[in-house]
Amino acid sequence: MFYNFIRNFVGFFLKIIYRVEVLGIENIPTDEKRLIICGNHKCNLDPVTISAVFDRQIFWMAKKELFNNKLLGGFLRKLGAFPVDRQGNDLKAIKNALKILKDGEVLGIFPEGTRVKEIDYTKIKSGIALIAQKTNSEVLPVFIEGDYKPFRKVKVHFRKPVRINKEIKYSNEELENISQDIMRIVYGDEVKWKLL
Repeated sequence: MFYNFIRNFVGFFLKIIYRVEVLGIENIPTDEKRLIICGNHKCNLDPVTISAVFDRQIFWMAKKELFNNKLLGGFLRKLGAFPVDRQGNDLKAIKNALKILKDGEVLGIFPEGTRVKEIDYTKIKSGIALIAQKTNSEVLPVFIEGDYKPFRKVKVHFRKPVRINKEIKYSNEELENISQDIMRIVYGDEVKWKLL
């Protein structure tokens, strides 16, 4: 209830101010199964924008620094967000992500880890592919286009979902390559490793 109220309230103003347009809505899975939203990250408004145009609740993995302020941290937790340490392997965050998906919910991740202006696929780690394979979850790549300037259009592109073969035992390097290819799909580039 709280999530839906905030999503609808904030989303209403967001859609007006940034003239949000949704493309590829037919690519959003219609069932209520586990799903990973995987997007590019240009602005702090990215998770808000995606949540505003997506019907199901998204449990966002967010940088731990946002939770240092108790008031903000408490608010984010009420919305279902949880912290992740971007500097190392955060096992607690991974366990949270696995639980969310095993409960049949929607997990939101920005694999680039921080806001980026220039694409660098080599910085994408294996996490997204690892979590998706372990939970047999579909990944829905999402590309946000626009600079969040008032009354200029922001476009949200939903790409076709992808699934990682759960029967194959990939090496960590191969999982990194798959994660990089997922981000290539996000940006609309041609995949390089073709392991998906």
